Amino acid sequence: MIATVQVAIGLGFYSVFAHVVAHLRDGVGLAAGTIGLVLGARLLIQYTLLLPVGALTDALGAPRAGTLACVLRACGFALLGTADGLAGLTAAAVLLGAGGAVYHPAAQSVVAGLSPARRSGGYGTYLIGGHVSAVIGPPAGLVLLGGGGFPALAAAAAAAWGIAAALFLLLPAAPRVPGASAPRTLARSIGAVSRDRPFLRFAALAAPSTLLVGGTTTVVPLKGFTSGWTTMFFCVAAAVVAAVQPWCASGGRAGRPGVLRAGLVLSGAGYLALVPLDGAALAGDGDAAQAAGLLAAAVLGGLGTGLMQPSIFQVVARHAPPERIGAYLGTSSFLAGMVAFAGALAVGALFDAGAAGAAAALTGLAGLALLAACVRGRLPA
Repeated sequence: MIATVQVAIGLGFYSVFAHVVAHLRDGVGLAAGTIGLVLGARLLIQYTLLLPVGALTDALGAPRAGTLACVLRACGFALLGTADGLAGLTAAAVLLGAGGAVYHPAAQSVVAGLSPARRSGGYGTYLIGGHVSAVIGPPAGLVLLGGGGFPALAAAAAAAWGIAAALFLLLPAAPRVPGASAPRTLARSIGAVSRDRPFLRFAALAAPSTLLVGGTTTVVPLKGFTSGWTTMFFCVAAAVVAAVQPWCASGGRAGRPGVLRAGLVLSGAGYLALVPLDGAALAGDGDAAQAAGLLAAAVLGGLGTGLMQPSIFQVVARHAPPERIGAYLGTSSFLAGMVAFAGALAVGALFDAGAAGAAAALTGLAGLALLAACVRGRLPA
């Protein structure tokens, strides 16, 4: 069921966000700085709310929290399709950010509630659904844009999230702390995580993961690659992520410490592969060496993401008490989100400084990945 939800919401999300910048620039007439402010507000709200919202998932139960998340995002997409001013767009960003903050702990809590024998396969299916949607969503969005413009596209996305909300209601109730009110459960969950030093050390080790996974969405276009080459990069990377999941799920491999370290190293190598590339060289007839380098970077990045994400999830799910899984997932995601937000600002500033700054940004991302991979310490049992 959760895999079906993931496909529905993935199609709704990626079909819109592949084209939202063009809509805000050409359809609404916003300047680049204002577009960055609107999109950045969504991310900041989502990352900031992950800490308390993860614990809120424990209080509400994952199915109810997931329903709330999908309703918030459905409203956000509906507003995004009709807003023509900064106030409406900011409100849409708030709804989308809040919905994202609630959705991810809720969906992953459902998977974490599976038996250990089924959990690896369940999370692999969950990831495959999301990355298949990442491949299909952008071209599906183009079709809807051609048929009815951005309002029709946003309305279809809202409908997809509405369907996901209904599917969450069909899930069985998740374990909750007996006899406790929501505020008390919230406080106890946050307190329990804050006292768990081994887990916090692991969360700090894994904190660069979100920046490394999402950084390519910024650096690949900024390297000057056209939309066609950029689309190729993301489709190849998403396909690799999906393809590696059966291997991760088999025999519980994803929970082994070496898998996370391998994912970090591969992700870092993907950024190093981007350093010598120049998107302008692929204009016109193209350049075979540049195309091969971009393809190699996509494969390395996809392998890194495909190994990191299930590994982090398996450690959190194995270590967290069943009634606190949302709080643990929220804390890990919050730390990763803060690193991603700060890192994105630094990367953007370095790219603005020219070619040397771009090389420094890519090398810095690779160095961060390798540093995290080299940090020694026992993972929580």
